[in-house]
Amino acid sequence: MKKLLVAVLSLIVFLLPLSAQKKKKSGKEPLFGKALATYPISSYELSGACFYLVSGHGGPDPGAIGTYQGHKLHEDEYAYDIVLRLGRELLMRGAKVHFIIQDKKDGIRNGTILENSKRETCMGKEIPLDQVTRLKQRSQKIDHLYKKDKGSYKRAIFIHIDSRSRGKQTDVYFYHAPGSKQGKRLADRMRNTLASKYKKHQPGRGFNGTVSERGLYVLRNTQPAGVYLELGNIRNSRDQQRLVLENNRQALAKWIAEAIVVDYKGK
Repeated sequence: MKKLLVAVLSLIVFLLPLSAQKKKKSGKEPLFGKALATYPISSYELSGACFYLVSGHGGPDPGAIGTYQGHKLHEDEYAYDIVLRLGRELLMRGAKVHFIIQDKKDGIRNGTILENSKRETCMGKEIPLDQVTRLKQRSQKIDHLYKKDKGSYKRAIFIHIDSRSRGKQTDVYFYHAPGSKQGKRLADRMRNTLASKYKKHQPGRGFNGTVSERGLYVLRNTQPAGVYLELGNIRNSRDQQRLVLENNRQALAKWIAEAIVVDYKGK
């Protein structure tokens, strides 16, 4: 009788919705670095959502390079820092997050100049120098994880930084795969969220970020709906402020996460 009662109680707990069960109040991700490895779980508003976060380039390829106060700014380092910050914001909201590109040493970094390295891997695997091979590697990794993950809301986020003439200032802009309704919807919500944030925090500035479809390899060759972000022109002095100031990197990550919440709730 006692065993039967225990079994019944265990079944009841199992069947209870997540809100009625004991929830974790914190989690740990070593990739964030020692100081930030432990993160609080402030809500479960993204419970059931799964994300594949990819920072551009890495390993032998630093990506676009700009110059700031005599220092080199490397695309892969700043994209990676923002990806980590974004991932932490998503984890704090109860999501499941895969970091496709990883550097076990860097962690989330403060400061202006993020020194370049070639340590980045594709989840432990060496990143090839050849572009097509490199893109194929990360795309296959995403699809491998995608097949194993449960849930109906799975999204891939690719973060890059553009390189144009120094005088060309750009706002954050977004690409989605041709014909991807889910990718376009998420990109639109990211764009609208950033426009709203700039209107609030920098009234009169305006926001000219765009959303468009583009047949980029990683968008065409991965299963989850995806959005590819270009965060600005790494050679432009005004756009560089978006990257070199740690508060700005954090704000970008938080705003993108907030847009994702809007999209998830409206799925």
